[in-house]
Parts: sequence; C-alpha cells; structure tokens
Amino acid sequence: MLYNLTLLESKFSAFRLFHYITFRSAGAAVTALLFSLLLGPKLIAWLKELSFGQNYRDRAEVAGNLTGREPRKMGTPTMGGLMIVLTLIVTTLLWAQWNSLVLLTVLSVAVLAILGFYDDYTKIIQASSGGAKSRVKLWVQTALALFIGIYLWQSPATRPLHLISDIMVPFYKMPVAREVGLLGLGLTALTIVGSSNAVNLTDGLDGLAIGCTVIVSFVFLILTYAAGNAKAAAYLQIPHVPGAGELTVFCAGMIGAGLGFLWFNCHPAQVFMGDTGSLALGGALGIIAVLIHQPLVLMIAGGVFVMEAVSVILQTSYFRYTRQKYGTGQRIFLMAPLHHHFEKKNWHESQVVIRFYILCVLFAVVALSSLKIR
Repeated sequence: MLYNLTLLESKFSAFRLFHYITFRSAGAAVTALLFSLLLGPKLIAWLKELSFGQNYRDRAEVAGNLTGREPRKMGTPTMGGLMIVLTLIVTTLLWAQWNSLVLLTVLSVAVLAILGFYDDYTKIIQASSGGAKSRVKLWVQTALALFIGIYLWQSPATRPLHLISDIMVPFYKMPVAREVGLLGLGLTALTIVGSSNAVNLTDGLDGLAIGCTVIVSFVFLILTYAAGNAKAAAYLQIPHVPGAGELTVFCAGMIGAGLGFLWFNCHPAQVFMGDTGSLALGGALGIIAVLIHQPLVLMIAGGVFVMEAVSVILQTSYFRYTRQKYGTGQRIFLMAPLHHHFEKKNWHESQVVIRFYILCVLFAVVALSSLKIR
C-alpha cells in the first residue's frame, strides 16, 4: 500500500525511498513492533474478559508431572497468536509490494491461524477433549502444503523457476536432483507441515518458541533479500526468485511482531500464543523456505525446532517399541519435547530458554554460512 507513494516521487523526492526493500523492511519491523506493543495490553485484557485462559493442564505437564509450575501457568490467557498474525498481515499489507509469493504466504498463514484458533478454542470450551484431533490438523496442513507445492509446480509464473521439480541442498551450488517433481512435492509438504508442527511442539516454555522464531526469521530476512536480488543471487550462486525480495518485508514484519509478542510472553508470561500463533508461524517459515528454493536450509536454521520434533518422535517410537517387546515402555529422555527433559533435570525455565536461544543463534550462523561455503 505505502509502495504506491512512489507515484508522488516526481513532486516529493523523499518518496523514492519506498522503492527500496531495505527501507520498507525497516518500516515493517518498526510498525509491527509498535503495533504489537499497543495491541498487546488490550488483547490480553479482552482474552481475560472472555475467559480464554489456559484453564486446562498441558499434556506435557500431565505426562511429566510438572505440577510445580501449574498454579502460575493455569489461567494465563492463550490465543495470543491472534496479535502476531493480525500484526503481521496488517504490516505486510502496508509495507510490501504485493505479488503472488506474498499473497500465497499471507493466505497460508491465515489458514493455519484459523486451524490453530479452532484447536485453542476447542481446548478451552471442551477441556477434556484435548483440542482438535491430531489427524484433522495434519490433514489440513498437508492439504495446504500440497496446494502450495502443486501451484508452484504448475503455475506458468513459477514453473520456470523449478522451485518444486529441482532439489537444492545447502553448501552446493547446483541442484542435486532435477525434474523430480513428485519428490520435490513431497519435500515441500514435509517442510511446511514439519515446520508448522515443530514450532508448535517448541511452544512449551515462556518465550521459547517466539524467541527462536525471531532468530530464524532474521536468517530468512537475509536469504529472501539475496534470492530476490539478481546481482546478489548471481554473486552468491543461489537460485534467483523474482519477487522474493518482497518476502523480506514479510520476514521483517514477523521479526517486529515476534519481538512485540515476546515483550508480553517472556517469563513470567502474561499471554501464550497457543496453536493460533505456533502453527501459523511455523508454517510461514516453511513456506518462505520453499518459495526461495531453500527448504533444507530451514532444517539448519531451525535446528532447535528440529531437535524438539525429533525428541518427540524418538521418545514416542522407542516407548511403543519397548512396550511391545518387553511389556513396559521405556524412555530415551526424561520427558519430551526436549525442553521438558532439561526442566526435569532441574534447569530453571529461564535457563532452558536462554540456552536454547544460544543454540538457535549458532544454528542461524551455520545456515547463513551456506551462502558462502558452497
């Protein structure tokens, strides 16, 4: 929307700044941060008025007997992801020059936010139900991911870019596989669905998921800018995706909205994002990674999310295997997801969060190094 101010640059030269993605990205980040800080107290008060608090015990707390923190967390407003999603969409609407990539990302975030909202609402209204059925969420996520993959694969605008049919691997200049559409479609679905659920699993401690999301978003802020700039892409020998630069504005908005939410979500949290935020944010990261032809880089940058998801998969699989073989289920970790394992080892919640932030920064540095080490 604000990009249209460039039409006035002949009369007011200052408006030429709106041509620059860097300027609009900075504006998006600041706008999202300020909007979040202003909206936060009102949204929290509104959620409290509606009694949309976490008045149910988290599954992890039930399984791991984490009763020591229950009195503080019980009753804390959830669905705070509404603030993140609304801020992100409004900010992108204001500062981005809309194209098919931006539109696809925003619509997907909206769909996942609605899915997460339904899950959160069901948990609140029917606490005993445990929220939406896992298979329902998985089907919706998979359907959305396949739609995105097929669109990118078959659309005349994006098909020549080979975003789906060719597979890129970090630290390699050229695709490791060409014209493997079905394999690429599967990788696309795995990236989007896996990222959405991995962020959801990470959202278990105050500030953990949103802080890591901000760090990973910064990585993709750089990657989207490089992918959208023909000269930078040629110099770095990465796939050039016309229009991807506008996703930089989206990433900047996600950073600003994330920092604004972290203001209220840091320990002790005044609000939780719930599935409304975690499913949408994780899905956004996965979609952006696919759109710039770097889905596997997300596995490095989002290493903390991968660790959390893998810990759950390993724990569940090993427990079922040992129960079937020995009659008694055994565990690899004291508790899963992984952040709860360290809670059980008597790490304070803030210690776990800060140390995971440090790990996330290290993963981010490795991911960015893939731009030059090729």
